[in-house]
Amino acid sequence: MKLLWFHLMPYTDLPEDFRDKHASVWVDIDSRLFDPQRAHTLYNDFIDELEYAAEVGFDGVCVNEHHANGYGLMPSPNLIAPALARGTKDAALCVMGNSLALYNPPLRIAEEMAMIDCISGGRLIAGFPLGTPMDTTFAYGQNPSTLREKYDEARRLILRAWSEPDPFAFNGRFTKLRYVNIWPRPIQRPHPPIWIPGGGALETWAMCARESYVFAALSYFGFEASRSVLGGYWQEMERHGRSRNPYQAGYLQFVGVAETHAEAMKLYREPAEYFYGRCLRVDPRYTSPPGYTTESSVRAAATRPMQGVAQFQDRAPDFEQILERGYIVAGEPDEVAARLRQIATDLNIGQLMLLLQFGNMGKPLARYSTRLFAERVMPQIADLFENQWEDHWWPQRLKKQAATAVA
Repeated sequence: MKLLWFHLMPYTDLPEDFRDKHASVWVDIDSRLFDPQRAHTLYNDFIDELEYAAEVGFDGVCVNEHHANGYGLMPSPNLIAPALARGTKDAALCVMGNSLALYNPPLRIAEEMAMIDCISGGRLIAGFPLGTPMDTTFAYGQNPSTLREKYDEARRLILRAWSEPDPFAFNGRFTKLRYVNIWPRPIQRPHPPIWIPGGGALETWAMCARESYVFAALSYFGFEASRSVLGGYWQEMERHGRSRNPYQAGYLQFVGVAETHAEAMKLYREPAEYFYGRCLRVDPRYTSPPGYTTESSVRAAATRPMQGVAQFQDRAPDFEQILERGYIVAGEPDEVAARLRQIATDLNIGQLMLLLQFGNMGKPLARYSTRLFAERVMPQIADLFENQWEDHWWPQRLKKQAATAVA
């Protein structure tokens, strides 16, 4: 199983009365709460944490894209990834997203990701999210009813730009280009592996099955909420005649590790309650614009456990509720390892992404949890699915290195 260290880059200084005085952490969050001098420290700390995760042995590190957001300070993960390409040696660089429909022309994404792949020596994983309604419709003004069509057109253009050797013309509905001929081009041929983060849209599942992409369930609401999402995904895979290769699925889990269970309960209470109390304070007006979700996906979602951020608008869960619902797996190394092994087996996921820094967690605690996970949890779960399945969705350079090491 691959283990990847995921960073949201949250703003750690939202005030204690944020829920009482502010309607949303997203879209219209009060800009006066942001201190650029504080952000200077945070960004550098966050990059240090990602580099440290690579240093202690995580298979990959993940960055993502959000806009007008108080818990995601990465409007461009493509600015963070090149720094990581220079500051790490062997870890995969999972850019878990560029929201393709936001860019005109989307060739900019093809070029920037190709640069990252070249700088890193072929370590890029290319994430192509549709993007949340908050990021796409409200922060970037996209039409929700055409968003998915625009996204799919951009995806096809980027893949052609990466793989076709000769210049070509592209005449799409949203993008029209007389000459498509990107420089640079990625090291990985025909292109880096594609991962699609999502919340469970039927169209996303079908695309992953049809095009052989990884579907990554990025939920903040734990194993039980993701069970139906990933269960539906594997059913869709079966309908397309695909195998249940666990490496074609990913899952995100909050984790806090300490020397003892009692210490974990003490250390992770505040950052957990900060995240679920302040970082998920999202105004429901921004979560479901008409046209963003197709009718078929709306009907399917109605049968699943509620897991949207708007459920925390009225009240936030306390730490006991967070643990009970499985949003965060916290404890001493052996119990964390046992729980994660069970989750990965039950969900059939071979790409496990870990949020070991969350909420207002400081750098020392993030490093402490990361080190303990690498030293005492990772050895207990890394062998899961080993020699049972082949991972076709990992950077080619790293796969070749692993094969050479085994030989």
